Amino acid sequence: MTSKQRSTASAPSSDAPDSRVAIPARFVVGTGRCGSTLLSRMLAMNQQVLNVFELFSGLDTSFRFADRPVPGPELAHHLRLDHPMLTMVMRRGGEVPEVVYPFGAPGARHALGDPVPWALAIAIPRISETPDALFDELIARAEAAPTRPLGQHYRALFDWLTQRCGRTCWIERSGTSIDTLGDLVRLFPEARFVHIHRDGPEAALSMREYAVLRVAVAVMNGLAGDIEYTHEALERLEREDGAAIDRLLAARPPIELYGQYWSDQILRGEAARRRLAPDAFLDVRFETLVTQPVETLSAIAEFFELPRDDGTGPGAWVERAAALSHGLPERRAPELPEAERRRLEAVCREAMGVVGR
Repeated sequence: MTSKQRSTASAPSSDAPDSRVAIPARFVVGTGRCGSTLLSRMLAMNQQVLNVFELFSGLDTSFRFADRPVPGPELAHHLRLDHPMLTMVMRRGGEVPEVVYPFGAPGARHALGDPVPWALAIAIPRISETPDALFDELIARAEAAPTRPLGQHYRALFDWLTQRCGRTCWIERSGTSIDTLGDLVRLFPEARFVHIHRDGPEAALSMREYAVLRVAVAVMNGLAGDIEYTHEALERLEREDGAAIDRLLAARPPIELYGQYWSDQILRGEAARRRLAPDAFLDVRFETLVTQPVETLSAIAEFFELPRDDGTGPGAWVERAAALSHGLPERRAPELPEAERRRLEAVCREAMGVVGR
C-alpha cells in the first residue's frame, strides 16, 4: 500500500451516502483448491483494485443469499459471526493459509483459537494495517443501513470499502463460489465473472489435504452424523461431539467424496452460466494461469476492464503479478492406487467434460 493510499484509508469516514455511480460488480468464482487464491493475490497487484477475499463463503449458508429485505442490524449480526468450521480446525492446530489476521500482534483483539469473525480473519487484514478498527467501521455501517435486499447491502459495503481504501474498483473472490453462481447473478445481475478451474482429480486431492475442506466435505457427507452445514448446527457439533472433528482431521476420507464435491460445484455453476450472456463470463484454466501468467492476466484485465495501475503503465502490475506463479505443481492423481484413481476419475468425468470443452 502506498503512502497516499494509507492516508486515504485512514481518513475519517463520512456517514453521508456515496453519491457516485455504483462501481461495476466483478467476481472471481471457482471450486475449492482451484487456484482462485493465487489469482486474487495477482489481481491485488493492481493498486487500483480492491480485492475482497472470501466474504461470502464464510457467511452462514442460511443467510448469505437470502431472497428478502434484510435490516441492517441483521446483516451486522452475521458479519460478526465466525465460521465454526474454521474455528474448530484452527483451534486444533490446523493450518489455514488464507487466515491472515495478526494474532499476537500488539493491540490485536483476538488470540489464535478465538472465534474470529470470518471477514476479520481473512478479508479485512489484506486491505488494512489496522484490521480491528476497519472492521468496527464496517459493522457500524452495516448496523446503520436501512432494510433492503442483500444485493444492495453488499454493493454498498463493497463500494464504501473501495472508496475508503483509496481504490477505484472491487473484485470479490470466495472459495467454492461457482456453486453459488446463480445466487450471485440474482443479486448482481449485471456483474462479470471470471471462472478459474483446475483439473478435477487434482483439485479433489488438494481438498483432501487441506484441513478445513477435508473436515467440511466429510461433515457434509455425513461422516460426523446427520448435520446441516449451518452456523448453529456446526456449533452444536463442537459442543456435543467435538471428538468427531479430531477424528476427521486425522482421517483420509474416501477421495471420491472430494471428487464428487468438485463435480457437483462445476455442474451447478454450469447450469447458472448457461443463463448468462457470453460477454459476462470468462473461463480461465489454472494450468494456463501458472504457465502463461502474463497472457492470462492480460486477458482477465481486458475482460474486467480494469483501470490502469498506479501511473507506471497498464502492464506493470501484470508483470509483478506474474512473478507470483511458480509454475505447474506436480500431478498427484497418477500416483494413486489404481482402484482409488478410477473411482476419482469416474465421479469427475461429467464435470471434466464441461471444463474441458
